Amino acid sequence: MNNKSSLSKLLPVLFAFFIMGFVDVVGIATNYVKKDFSLSDTLANLLPMMVFLWFLVVSVPTGLIMNRTGRKNAVLISNLLTILAMVIPLISYQFPVLLIAFALLGIGNTIIQVALNPLLTNVVSGKRLTSSLTLGQFIKAIASFLGPVIASLSAKLFNNWKYIFLTFALMTVLSTLWLMLAHIDEEKTDLKTSSFTECFGLLKDKAILLFFLGIISAVGIDVGLNTTIPKFITERTGLLLEEAGYGTSLYFAARTLGTFVGALVLVRISGKRFFTVNMIIAVAAMVCLLFMSNIWTIWILIFILGFTIANVFPIIFAAAMQRRPAHYNEISGLLIMGVSGGAFITFIVGVISDLSGTQAGGLTVLLVVLLYLLVTALSMKK
Repeated sequence: MNNKSSLSKLLPVLFAFFIMGFVDVVGIATNYVKKDFSLSDTLANLLPMMVFLWFLVVSVPTGLIMNRTGRKNAVLISNLLTILAMVIPLISYQFPVLLIAFALLGIGNTIIQVALNPLLTNVVSGKRLTSSLTLGQFIKAIASFLGPVIASLSAKLFNNWKYIFLTFALMTVLSTLWLMLAHIDEEKTDLKTSSFTECFGLLKDKAILLFFLGIISAVGIDVGLNTTIPKFITERTGLLLEEAGYGTSLYFAARTLGTFVGALVLVRISGKRFFTVNMIIAVAAMVCLLFMSNIWTIWILIFILGFTIANVFPIIFAAAMQRRPAHYNEISGLLIMGVSGGAFITFIVGVISDLSGTQAGGLTVLLVVLLYLLVTALSMKK
């Protein structure tokens, strides 16, 4: 009975990670929107910037307010914003309107990422937090993987890739209802709402600062690859976008497998060791990718990158939360603020791609980011 009770709490929380993955639709959406409205890389990359900019603005306030409102309620609010974001493009498909829709998606996803990771600590043992967060990322990766597939099938079967938004809206409604029915006890360990000064003061801890910058880099490389892979494949091989978009699906398939493997392996070996080995392989794969034009070699390298990057986020996140257990909400807010790095790094990737006249120029930016993640891995204590 106790196991059934725990499972009834855990499953809706884990399913919410699936909704969290909807943010990655911005990658394939950016490619379709660029094509539909004949945009430059710089202008098209405003879409991911509109999504991830809100991680900079909303994350810390969410972490602070959550001490009073509760983590479950915050997740429910984020779901409502996500539903609204998914419906808007179905009503009006114009570039300015899309910017508004993706801004709402960004706000909703910011809230769910700040709230959902700490909410998981209310339903699982702290000793298994790293593997549980990795399992959540595995579920998130499934949604990320399905995004480009659904968009491509919608484009081919119904001549309308935007049906992906309808699918995601319905899934979010299901998640909302399931979570509302779940009875999750949230421990009130800190009734006093921290101030902004106290929250940002946590960055004085060098380890927390290291993890914060690591999150910026992790999301930057993830979103950067998400948006650049289809364009890179089209440039190097001449494939149509509908076919090149499967490169993003392959990347997320590799991430999905990587997080599944990580959930098993991280129970047995240290996050530092696993992180370091993966980053060494990822750097080597990125260097090779810059010089490749054979489609099968590109597929293999994309898969390697997706697999090795898969567990970076949960490893860093778990390490930070375990360092200051009394400040779960505040640290979660700070780290998710670092997700805004996905906006700024991706924007820089677009600018460099335009200036260099090649997608390989943008990938060079991501190589630098990977090198920083390797430094982060080597700097971790365990």
